[in-house]
Amino acid sequence: MLARFKDLCLDARDPHVLGGFWARMLDCGLVDTGDGDTRVDRRPGRSTAESIWVNRVPEPRTGKTRVHLDLRLAQANPTALLDAGARLVREPDAEINWWVLADPEGNQFCAFAPGDDSGPGPFELVVDSADPAAQAAWWAAILGGRAEPSDHGTASLVGAAGFPWDYWVFDPVPERKTVKNRMHWDVDLTDPDPTGLIRAGATLLREPDDAASWWVLADPEGNEFCAFAPRPTM
Repeated sequence: MLARFKDLCLDARDPHVLGGFWARMLDCGLVDTGDGDTRVDRRPGRSTAESIWVNRVPEPRTGKTRVHLDLRLAQANPTALLDAGARLVREPDAEINWWVLADPEGNQFCAFAPGDDSGPGPFELVVDSADPAAQAAWWAAILGGRAEPSDHGTASLVGAAGFPWDYWVFDPVPERKTVKNRMHWDVDLTDPDPTGLIRAGATLLREPDDAASWWVLADPEGNEFCAFAPRPTM
């Protein structure tokens, strides 16, 4: 194991509006970080990541949403989400049994009817992939856990260190990634630097500098993620 899952980050043209929306969706608190960004912090007992950082970027969203959260609804329909500002993209039909919605900046996510297997809130992170089995296996080698391919072409990473939800799913899609992901994840390294990740197949995109104290890397399919050095121990 080379790292531990840390949290999620979401690009935004307006971090306060988008952060406020996701804070309402996930029943979390919204923190103004004082630098134009916001942070969605979980409340005690809530099954979301430690934080979702909502970071200001100058560019608008373009292209397909390739990384998204799936939510379990508290009610039989997504009316509460729509009232809070979500936009309906697709209703359940003969092909899918969930709603596809979009947040105020157009990032799509899925909402599922209440079920017995999990309570309301996020229950899985979904990543589009050209080779789901290879992606799940690669991340299992980085974060621990095991890769579980399915008969439907998806592959799940189960038991990854620090991962807060039930499932991390890699979903097969025909198209390749072409633009930066609007949502990405951060990891805490077990070593002082990401040499092990690079040897395992990650690509280094940016070194720490005066503006950022972390490394920016990409996995074998180009999904960006940030890697943080271990915190000093007393």
